[in-house]
Amino acid sequence: MTQTTTPFHDITEATLLPKIVRLSPNLYGAVFTLMKLVPARYILRRALERGELDPGTVIVETTSGTFGLALAMQAALMERDLVLVSDPVIDRQLHRRLNDLGATVDIVEHPAEQGGYQAARLDRLAELRSRIPRSFCPEQYTNPDNPASYSLVAERLTDVLGQVDCVVGPVGSGGSLCGTVRALRTVVPGTRAIGVDTHRSMLFGQQDGPRQLRGLGNSLMPANLDHRIFDEVHWCTAAEAYSATRWAHRRHALFQGPTSGAALVAARWWAEQNPEATCVVMLPDEGYRYLDTVYDDGWLSAQGLDTAEIPDKPVEVAHPAEAAEQWSWYPWGRQDLETVIAGAGK
Repeated sequence: MTQTTTPFHDITEATLLPKIVRLSPNLYGAVFTLMKLVPARYILRRALERGELDPGTVIVETTSGTFGLALAMQAALMERDLVLVSDPVIDRQLHRRLNDLGATVDIVEHPAEQGGYQAARLDRLAELRSRIPRSFCPEQYTNPDNPASYSLVAERLTDVLGQVDCVVGPVGSGGSLCGTVRALRTVVPGTRAIGVDTHRSMLFGQQDGPRQLRGLGNSLMPANLDHRIFDEVHWCTAAEAYSATRWAHRRHALFQGPTSGAALVAARWWAEQNPEATCVVMLPDEGYRYLDTVYDDGWLSAQGLDTAEIPDKPVEVAHPAEAAEQWSWYPWGRQDLETVIAGAGK
């Protein structure tokens, strides 16, 4: 039998890049099985090339989400030990899968007074590294290889769609959207970037606080987040994100997680307002982890979440601090954070 395609070497390579799906005349979904495989695979392979990941070196990282899963998959394939520092909100099913892949999950029980669990996890990470003779930390929040890895995604979008006028995506470490748009702008400088955050995340100028919507937002400012990339920033609630997640499943049979729903809230509206532009929405991971939560009507009811239709349009705010408990947006204008917070953003 004639071999017509080159076989993939492993599962991470085979599932690395997104499928491109048309959602409306000008809106396309970049549908990932697990988007964090992109930086995890790239960072670890680069470390191996530089001699930083020899046999016996332990990979250590702080994470409570899918970056940990991506690292665990890649570490298993590379036959390296992995220690992940997390906190009590880690998803139970994710925790089980990490253990089954051979990772050690170290749970930090109490948040730090400033910076919450993320600061406490970083402290534990430093403690572990001081005790492990040979370790490597991917440092997803600060490692420039994180955003650099997404040039592969930008290439994929260009190959399939040609010119991309706008990319919408959730923001956590800053790697995916900053890296993808930065690469696209080397060809089309006008490509717009719309970041989607949630309330009480400090990424775009709000006060840090408890967040119901997980998987995006942050309690610390990641070095990989370049605010000057963004043309708009949207904040949406958990109920709005969950509604859009379930809508995508019913309408398009897209079985994704709630960060995908959050991005869809903003992307559908922007695409409708700009019918001549080609818009891509980043849909980061599949929905299996959320069967007992977002996809469970009983759980949603118990949380007091109304997953009715989301508003037709967001509320425009004059300052990030004004974004209240509803879908809101701010015309960021590719400015740095200090300029926006000082009130010179408009």
